[in-house]
Amino acid sequence: MDKSKLKFIIDALMFLCLMAMAGLGFLMKYPLPSGRDAWARYGSNRQFSWLGWDRHDWGDIHLYLAFTLLSLLVLHVILHWQQILGLFRRVVPDSRRRYRLALIFLLLSLLLIYFPFLITPDSKSRGRGGGRSQVGGADAAGQGRQSYPANTYILRVRAPVLFPEKFYLNCFDKGIAGIIIRSCGVERPCEGA
Repeated sequence: MDKSKLKFIIDALMFLCLMAMAGLGFLMKYPLPSGRDAWARYGSNRQFSWLGWDRHDWGDIHLYLAFTLLSLLVLHVILHWQQILGLFRRVVPDSRRRYRLALIFLLLSLLLIYFPFLITPDSKSRGRGGGRSQVGGADAAGQGRQSYPANTYILRVRAPVLFPEKFYLNCFDKGIAGIIIRSCGVERPCEGA
């Protein structure tokens, strides 16, 4: 294949990867918002998906497109290396200054691509039921910045409607002041529950 045709194909593929990454970025930001953005926009914790994939699944595709774009960019630089060197010599005629700029550019490039592996993220325990769990009521309270008293316990149960009435009455007899039943809206063990 002619080298100029190969360069054109690589550049076209790079452009398509860049546009796909931008489109997926917009998809994950606006039609498939994060939990915090969904809460601010709709007043409730909603899960959004498109074609059966949520924003995290589309984020994986976004990452694979980034790897593809990076690989194509390396090929692009290899195929244009002589042109890049010629332009660099013309823009920065002094060889010592050119060497320093090239070294700074290389170190900055390496730092930018490796920084995710060099950091230690802040981490704290969310406790039982925190974060992206099956306890919808507890999550909604947390996202609404509500707090529970110290003597409140969150119990994960598959379907509170399946507990007999006697269970709830016995709880009150034993001194429990109240029971709040919240549903995550996902599990319905029987029709109408």
